[in-house]
Amino acid sequence: MKNDYVPLEKLLEASNGSIYKLTALVAKRARSIAEGEKPLIDKPKEKVIDTALEEIKEGKIRVKKDKK
Repeated sequence: MKNDYVPLEKLLEASNGSIYKLTALVAKRARSIAEGEKPLIDKPKEKVIDTALEEIKEGKIRVKKDKK
């Protein structure tokens, strides 16, 4: 099994620079996929968390911007 390295900086863009929000986003999305929601990428990974990370890397999901 090959693990693709994804720079943290690339993933943090999806969470407005917050590691906490990124962690919550990955967990929520992985849970949704595990519960049967269709993946947003063409070739889902074996593990749901890897699929969630790939979706974030490709810009398919992000944290909503805070309203000010």
